[in-house]
Amino acid sequence: MEISARNALKGSIKALAVGTVNAEVTVEVAPGIEVVSVITKSSAEKLGLAEGKAVYAVVKASDVMIAVD
Repeated sequence: MEISARNALKGSIKALAVGTVNAEVTVEVAPGIEVVSVITKSSAEKLGLAEGKAVYAVVKASDVMIAVD
């Protein structure tokens, strides 16, 4: 896979909730660290998404904020 986005986090699907139009995909990128994405149902089907499947969570944004306590 080649992609222009600089933030591609490898992980596996921990949970997949498919609705009528969209699918909520929870990707575990490290133990206890999850990224949640909402994509179209048709994209989830086209990608063959299922719990346990290895995927990449790709973040493409012009702004990435950093915060501290």
